[in-house]
Amino acid sequence: MLMIYMAFIISICIIVIGKLIYLMVYKSEYYGAKALEIQERERKIKAPRGEILDRNGKVIASNKTVCTISVIYNQVKETEKVIEILAKELEMTDKEVRKKVTKRSSREKIKSNVPKEKGDAIRNYNLSGVKVDEDYKRYYPYSSLASKVLGFTGADNQGIIGLEIKYDKYLKGTDGLILTPTDSRGVEQEKALEQRVEPVSGNSLTTSIDVNIQKYSEQIAYNALKAKQANYVSIIVMNPNNGEILAMVNAPEFDLNNPYKLIYETDNNISAKEKQKLLNKMWRNQCINDTYEPGSTFKVVTATAALEEGAVTIDSKFNCPGFKIVEDRKIRCHKITGHGSEDFLHGTMNSCNPVFIEVGLKVGAKNFYKYLGKLGLLNRTGIDIPGEASTIIHKIQNVGEVELATMSFGQSFQITPMQYLVAASAVVNGGTLVTPHFAVKAENADNKLVEKFQYKSQSNVISKNTSETMKFILEKVVSEGTGSKGQVPGFKVGGKTATSQKLPRGSGRYIASYMSFAPADKPKVIAMAIIDEPKGIYYGGQVAAPLISQLYKNILPYLLEGEKQGE
Repeated sequence: MLMIYMAFIISICIIVIGKLIYLMVYKSEYYGAKALEIQERERKIKAPRGEILDRNGKVIASNKTVCTISVIYNQVKETEKVIEILAKELEMTDKEVRKKVTKRSSREKIKSNVPKEKGDAIRNYNLSGVKVDEDYKRYYPYSSLASKVLGFTGADNQGIIGLEIKYDKYLKGTDGLILTPTDSRGVEQEKALEQRVEPVSGNSLTTSIDVNIQKYSEQIAYNALKAKQANYVSIIVMNPNNGEILAMVNAPEFDLNNPYKLIYETDNNISAKEKQKLLNKMWRNQCINDTYEPGSTFKVVTATAALEEGAVTIDSKFNCPGFKIVEDRKIRCHKITGHGSEDFLHGTMNSCNPVFIEVGLKVGAKNFYKYLGKLGLLNRTGIDIPGEASTIIHKIQNVGEVELATMSFGQSFQITPMQYLVAASAVVNGGTLVTPHFAVKAENADNKLVEKFQYKSQSNVISKNTSETMKFILEKVVSEGTGSKGQVPGFKVGGKTATSQKLPRGSGRYIASYMSFAPADKPKVIAMAIIDEPKGIYYGGQVAAPLISQLYKNILPYLLEGEKQGE
């Protein structure tokens, strides 16, 4: 029995010793790595976010090196000195810093987005337990330029609105790591080698924006905003043939480097909820986020539908006594005394409501809606910035003669300015419906192409003959009609004005707008200006058309490279 007991004890010892030899010899590397994992402190190295560039390679969104200051409780040797220096250098209260420094945690962040020179100054104190890690903060060299298009990033360097969030996956990059060995108490081993996993920079994003055109557009918009004491002024400049947006202005813009600073005067006691509402308003991109009644600029669509359906020719005869009676409704022309006898060409040049009511009724609701669909006005445009609004319009089964009559000259439904400009582009570019966009391509840090962005287009939504006719009519609107203040010396341009009455009718509030394209015979640029609630004179032909005229005087020679045409 004793021999059996001894044999059992010896067997157990052999098994234990064998297991120890196995763990210490054959599995030493595995368990050593596991121990190191437990005894390593991990710190992220933020990857630089990719730059955003304009079409000519100018940087419009970049990065600035900043620092994150933190403390490791177990390594702080002079607590009071650390608190005093950090409070002074970081402009924080003693109480704020003390709470963080004395907190028993493996690593406590004191402050992020600290200017690099300040971080360097703190590093030079050589304070035990104080860590200064370099980081990146988004920086916008042009401050407020195209703010509601570009958007901005949050504290984690991720996109919040605009292109920054839409293309975040291309721009954000991959963070790196610093792995520092520590002892069993969590104290970093001073002589131990750190392991680094280097960050991978984000991709650059080249856009269709032209900084020069954006600057001109913003200057013009701000001048109008001040002169007309308007709520806002929007300008869009686009290539009508491919949908590339050269400029998009929503004045007043905001400071991208300080996106939470309100541009409005407010009470010091404003609540957090009210402040957030104002911030959301400040960040809104009126060109795509807001809908409006387009008014007389929409006569371009009605005319196109009528020509396509053969309901009119430019020589068709009409008579305007100053009003049109539809069912029980008397709908007036803007010229109360009427335009008298006129053909369709002059009815468009005069922006005559009775003519377009008659034309709309001839087209009929079914065909009218057919061309709304063909020209993209029943759907979102698919523009590559988030938050695009949808069309607000009657269901076709609810459209009677009165509704059709008012819709024919741009009332009783709402679209976005971007939707209208896309439709107008199809009318003047030969019949191709384009997708408006900003992103052109993404490239990595080695300038190698990551992606060239592609966009849908639909050809032949209207005939080339109708497009040619509409270009001729709209050139006449500018050269001889209501758009005369949109003329540009040395160039033939086409366009259409509008003065939209805001709801409720009779409120005395208006939106003045103007769409224009150039050159009139072969458009290479299309632009639109919208002034919300201008004070004093509010007619689109008087206050909006001159804005695009002024813009074109500056940019057409630059865009068309000397393709000058005599009037």
